[in-house]
Amino acid sequence: MERRGLLKAALLLCLLAVCSGRELTIKHKPSTTIYNSTLAKILVEYAAAIYTADLTQLFNWTCARCGDLIKGFEMIEIVVNVENCLEAYVGFASDINALVVVFRGTQENSIQNWIEDLLWKQLDLDYPGMPEAMVHRGFYSAYHNTTLRDGVVSGIQKTRKFYGDIPIMITGHSMGGAMASFCALDLVVNYGLDGVKLMTFGQPRIGNAAFASYFKTHLPHAIRVTHAHDIVPHLPPYFSFFPEKTYHHFPREVWIHNIGLGSLVYNVEKICDDSGEDPTCSRSVSGTSVRDHIYYLGVSMHAEDWSSCRIVMDYSKLQYQMDLNGNVILSKQPGLSNDRGFSAQ
Repeated sequence: MERRGLLKAALLLCLLAVCSGRELTIKHKPSTTIYNSTLAKILVEYAAAIYTADLTQLFNWTCARCGDLIKGFEMIEIVVNVENCLEAYVGFASDINALVVVFRGTQENSIQNWIEDLLWKQLDLDYPGMPEAMVHRGFYSAYHNTTLRDGVVSGIQKTRKFYGDIPIMITGHSMGGAMASFCALDLVVNYGLDGVKLMTFGQPRIGNAAFASYFKTHLPHAIRVTHAHDIVPHLPPYFSFFPEKTYHHFPREVWIHNIGLGSLVYNVEKICDDSGEDPTCSRSVSGTSVRDHIYYLGVSMHAEDWSSCRIVMDYSKLQYQMDLNGNVILSKQPGLSNDRGFSAQ
């Protein structure tokens, strides 16, 4: 008996020695098809690339963030709404044979001020065509009532006309995730498009429980990735004692966090339940970290320039369309290399 105990102790020491200093990844329910961790690592890089300040580099796909898993992406359209500090892009990813749509996160002078505003934001808009469904007016309007919607839809239609009915992968980080969610729902409900997939990173709540239920009906496989103690998925606040009158996340959350002690750390990707507000996922911890908000799957979601809402590009090399308010669309025909085919629409 004593010998068996010594053997177990020796095996444990060997395991610790082998694993020392390493981060092990554990997928919660690894056999499930609900969440694809490889796809998440690809999409988070697309979501990070839109924080590139120089539109020339972004449009030519030569930016520092435009490599690794997303190398070779074909940019089709960039839409910049200068009035409201908003941006989105549309393009074709040959490696996953999909159309990719990305929305930029908040471009506030201070992300801390934006977070503080979310603490007190009330449900203030009835979602069209859905009784009792209410949403955040600012997030809804950022997509529906600006130049982003027409520009993104135009890019999608143009890309699908050339490449066929390929899947549409929509993503975004932070406020970009909120706009991505409204875009995905819009494409399904109002445009009747098939093959629309949504995966966001660190997005806030955008509507009430009735809206979340409505959203789940039309986008049953949507994924919201959250990270550790990221503060933004906790906002605007959810109050469990009157859930029908408060903000409520749509499902399904995948909560990425570390467990372990010292040098032995396990990275867990927990697939949460289909309620949208699983108390055993990110709601089980305090949402207090801004740092956890700007790092997802090891990728920095920092903006290169948080100071102002301005366009940086080489006007001599790119043709573009600009309206009277200074809003810009960069566009090219699908199927051409990134350094050819620039056109003003």
